Amino acid sequence: MEVLQSKQDLRNWIRDRRGRERTLVPTMGALHRGHTSLIDLARETTPENDIVATIFVNPTQFGPNEDFDSYPRQLEDDLALCETHGASAVFTPAAGEMYEKDASISIHESALSHRLCGASRPGHFDGVCTVVAKLFLLTQPSTALFGEKDFQQLAVLRRLVRDLDFPIEIIPGPTVRDADGLAMSSRNAYLSEEERAHAPIIFAALSRVARGIAEGRLESPLEAVAELTREIESAPPARIDYLEIVDSITLEALTDFKNTTPRLLAAVFFGQTRLIDNVGLPALNA
Repeated sequence: MEVLQSKQDLRNWIRDRRGRERTLVPTMGALHRGHTSLIDLARETTPENDIVATIFVNPTQFGPNEDFDSYPRQLEDDLALCETHGASAVFTPAAGEMYEKDASISIHESALSHRLCGASRPGHFDGVCTVVAKLFLLTQPSTALFGEKDFQQLAVLRRLVRDLDFPIEIIPGPTVRDADGLAMSSRNAYLSEEERAHAPIIFAALSRVARGIAEGRLESPLEAVAELTREIESAPPARIDYLEIVDSITLEALTDFKNTTPRLLAAVFFGQTRLIDNVGLPALNA
């Protein structure tokens, strides 16, 4: 496995392996089983490709009061995991390598990112789109993998590929969970013992409400969100940022379930730690 620290290192590596296709697995490091499952999935779905993982804590997707400085960084451990799971190369640039000091161009998404996490984190998805577009251009992959846990991000990046005509297939990776259902996240390390004990309520509530919708017990999105709210608020440390049921493509809030493919989305604070999760449903007919 090659460790590539500069854009020129990456270009040289691609030149030396001319003719081989690549699969991109972008990460911000602090790798856990959710990340390594994407590398594993890349190996399964594109076995002939080189697998390029990236480890870059992207400053442009953090707001002024967010955790950029304290975001966990463990490069040596991360590189070992990438090698164990079969990455061909890992691109590990510094911020000064990725962004010019006087950089003045970025990508703005105007439809999918103004609500949900975008409402709580202004500018976040512009930072995501800009850095991912740069990684697409630098690594020139034919496929790229992103986890379903960040479902709004996945939808935004699918739109990025569509609207800017990147010749890249986006492959979604299923959410990886601890035994009690909590979605794996680098930010789980911030939880206190009490907060960690209560945090699985998010997935438990999403799953129960999804079953209620599928079984016809919950007949409207309004009713379903009300039940979600009651369940999650039963956990003392929980503070809801948003709970919504949206169309899985447009991310617009649903007003009924007829002829839709719903996605249940949640963002909940436990102390200062903001956790997100989601559960999907198959297409519902009238």
